[in-house]
Amino acid sequence: MLFIDRFDAGRRLAAKLAHVRGRNAVVLALPRGGVPVGYEIARLLDVPLDLVLVRKIGAPGQPELAIGAVAEGDPPELVVDERLLAALAVPADYLEAAQKRALDEIRRRRAVYLGGRSRAPLRGRVTILVDDGIATGATMLAAMRAVRRQAPHRIVLAVPVAAPESLRHLGGEADETICLQTPLEFAAVGQFYRAFPQLSDPEVTDLLDRAVRFGGGPSSEAAP
Repeated sequence: MLFIDRFDAGRRLAAKLAHVRGRNAVVLALPRGGVPVGYEIARLLDVPLDLVLVRKIGAPGQPELAIGAVAEGDPPELVVDERLLAALAVPADYLEAAQKRALDEIRRRRAVYLGGRSRAPLRGRVTILVDDGIATGATMLAAMRAVRRQAPHRIVLAVPVAAPESLRHLGGEADETICLQTPLEFAAVGQFYRAFPQLSDPEVTDLLDRAVRFGGGPSSEAAP
């Protein structure tokens, strides 16, 4: 299955999430790529769209190889791959510095994407966590654990495509998992899309601005 683009993937996922409509739900997208997917789900279910901000931590000299990830929170939610840390002999000071850089970028994105907009409350709600796909699963794992701390009623993991092993690993963290395909030959998320452009910050903020009308979405007023 090839998705036309991320919006197409979101529409297909929304069809599998019809049972969530009217159940006090909220969509949390991982930027940047998860935002168009989440936008379509929020639009079709008429529920608020918000973000969960998380950053991958790459290995020394191999930034694309995830040795962990950190998600926003107080304190931040850090997950690491202990086997990779040991195999690569990653120094503790490298991990500390990489986490600091990731948190700096999370703060920058929060200011750019959300400004003074208040957050959608998660306590007691059905929370749909969305990305455009899952490769290693490190960022989604950090996101789910950060969200779980906010006491949602249920966490629904919803992605168009995922590496089978990564999805199995994440399944125990979610109350429900919806994934449209888990191909055995998985090299990168982009291979399952006809169009897979890199999103810009203005494109993300535009989608969030347009989504404010969905389901009484996050307010533009400053958070208390």
